[in-house]
Amino acid sequence: MSIFTLGAAAGGLSAMLMNDRIGRKLSIMISAVPSTVGYLVMGAAQNVWMLLLGRFLTGIAGGITASSIPVYVSEISHPGVRGALGSCPQITAVFGSLALYALGLVLPWRWLAVAGEVPVLLMLILLCFMPNSPRYLITHGKRDEACRALKRLRGPNSDYMAELNQIERSVNSQVGLQWQDLRSPFYYKPILISVLMRFLQQMTGITPILVYLEPIFHRTAILLEPKYDAALVGAVRLLSVMIAASLMDRAGRKALLYTSGFLMYLAMLTMTMYTHKVPSEAKNGTLGTSGWLGEEHGAVTGHLMDPITLIPLISTMVIIFAGYAMGWGPITWLLMSEILPLGARGVASGLCVVVSWITAFALTQLFMHAVDAYGLFAPFLFFCVICVVNIIFTAVCVPETKGRTLEEIENYFRTGRSFTILDS
Repeated sequence: MSIFTLGAAAGGLSAMLMNDRIGRKLSIMISAVPSTVGYLVMGAAQNVWMLLLGRFLTGIAGGITASSIPVYVSEISHPGVRGALGSCPQITAVFGSLALYALGLVLPWRWLAVAGEVPVLLMLILLCFMPNSPRYLITHGKRDEACRALKRLRGPNSDYMAELNQIERSVNSQVGLQWQDLRSPFYYKPILISVLMRFLQQMTGITPILVYLEPIFHRTAILLEPKYDAALVGAVRLLSVMIAASLMDRAGRKALLYTSGFLMYLAMLTMTMYTHKVPSEAKNGTLGTSGWLGEEHGAVTGHLMDPITLIPLISTMVIIFAGYAMGWGPITWLLMSEILPLGARGVASGLCVVVSWITAFALTQLFMHAVDAYGLFAPFLFFCVICVVNIIFTAVCVPETKGRTLEEIENYFRTGRSFTILDS
């Protein structure tokens, strides 16, 4: 996982250059190259270094798509369905994880690498039939092509010309972006909000919990095999993010962020108390010899423990993932693509991905050291505090973008007062 996160950070850096130069669509298509090569290398691996190289290459692809896909989806979507469509990348990511869990039950790992080629090639083929982002085309002076793309996306009977004119006014107001322009609240506020949201999203601990999910379940002596527990959590995540997608354009972004943050806070708090209390009550447990979560670290181990004590852990893990998938998982990606100004959207989205994956890498490395030094309850206590910070951050800094066009959102940061269209 660590080598993947480093590759994803590198992919985010490359997306900072590609998104605005060659376009969102072509950037996504180019990501198929390192992804395909990476899976081939892993499938044919004869040494550990080949596996690491394959993971790094697929990480690069993941970083590019994490930066480009949310921006592309938001720029081609109608405001009325942008929330639901903006959740689709998270839905497909969770579905992919669940599919891998399921396939892992019946396929050897080499064939899993081969199976990873299928969605990559399917994505590449389908993108050939998709238009470029109208906003990208307008930025590069291709008005006629942008008009055709918007007509195709909205339908010939829609008022697509009015939307095209709004996009043109927004683009013309941001021509010739310079470094000194970043001192303007119009640029630095949405960029800071987006970067901080991606940082805080990872600081909730979702990545290290996912990475060490099976060891945590295994060392808590859950009666099912750990691989089935992981698949169960994947199913819960998928259901939760689908519920979030259905509510995104009705309940609004902030309501789901509040709900998500509060659920994760309750779950992390319960986990903190549970893992802190258990060691004093589980002295009859038998410590495994090969694991990293020992009895002294707050893990529940052994065969003599009452199975009912496992219920809080299972339910809490489900609430963590359900809460995350309902808000702080999909909405951070969506808001990033909605609030970033067009003139800096390509570069800033790549920056958000870099910050996100570097934070994930650092947390994944530090998680085991924190467990060794202080016990399993310590990182969960830290994650609990972060969830409170997330709720406060949502209340103070995050705007509600439900039902607003991208141009209205841009003008909100320009005026600092209202969601209106720039008329001049």
